[in-house]
Amino acid sequence: MPRVKRGTVRRAKRKKLSKLTKGYFQNKSKLYKFMREAAEKAGVYAYTGRKRKKRDFRSLWVVRINAAAREHGLSYSVFMHGLKAAGIELDRKSLSELAIHEPAAFAALAAKAKDATAAA
Repeated sequence: MPRVKRGTVRRAKRKKLSKLTKGYFQNKSKLYKFMREAAEKAGVYAYTGRKRKKRDFRSLWVVRINAAAREHGLSYSVFMHGLKAAGIELDRKSLSELAIHEPAAFAALAAKAKDATAAA
């Protein structure tokens, strides 16, 4: 059986890993063993971060909606309940954008939510 020399494959693999860990502290960017560990851990953090981002943005939208709703004399929960009762199905991201960029439109939604909660 012929001897297999892995020179180019090994070098390519390590070069790719080195590119991933460029700029990491001390041995994590220099020694192969530590580069592997650092890249693995970085991947775990990145995965967690992608999940976390969704939570963080939703909570930001809730805070913004709550602040805007309180300007119209409603709490967040009462406002959302009023919208649901009025049959308005807007997601939190859209409501948050309305609260920031279109205060008049948000005021109209708040009035409808207030009417719907009063009727119920």
